[in-house]
Amino acid sequence: MLGNHGRDLARKVFTAPARGLAKLGVRPNHVTVTGTVATVAVSAALLATGKWVWGPIVVALVLFADSLDGTLARLTGEASEFGAFLDSTLDRIGDGAVFSSIVYWIAVSMAPSSMRTWLLIAGLITIVGAATVPYARARAESVGAQAKVGIAERTDRLVVVLLATFLVGLELPMWILGVGLTWVAFASMFTVGQRIFAAKRELEA
Repeated sequence: MLGNHGRDLARKVFTAPARGLAKLGVRPNHVTVTGTVATVAVSAALLATGKWVWGPIVVALVLFADSLDGTLARLTGEASEFGAFLDSTLDRIGDGAVFSSIVYWIAVSMAPSSMRTWLLIAGLITIVGAATVPYARARAESVGAQAKVGIAERTDRLVVVLLATFLVGLELPMWILGVGLTWVAFASMFTVGQRIFAAKRELEA
């Protein structure tokens, strides 16, 4: 739901920087790889160590800046099928780094409790969902369906979890993160179901 608005905003914000990078000879795929490396590094350095005030802010900025590759590709006319494949593939690594870093902190820093168990279960389902949601669409497209439906796009999932993490970093109750992770876990699995049924309808039609 937030993805389309985010892409429009990113296009407006990054047009000028993209022109500058194009003049320097920077290629879209270079930006894609750099953005993913930065996402993994920042997630491991901040989210996995419990720095949940600056961590979510920095990660969000890095993820937003990752949209620069698409703007650069359009400006330079270098948009390609391989570029789209690379971007989508590396997005899965970035998402996995964000969610896994948060789950890692929960696992090693919280004492055994019902809250810890809740967070771990919701977090692990969120990690699985982060990979399965885009895979369902990609697999549907490979057999001739679209399956673009879903209540939880990538931007939605990241915004909810990072916002919940940030609020907990401000010393609000831990259950806020539990609610955020639970919503993303549920919405991810629901979206997978939506895409399965959408693909079934399209293929049978």
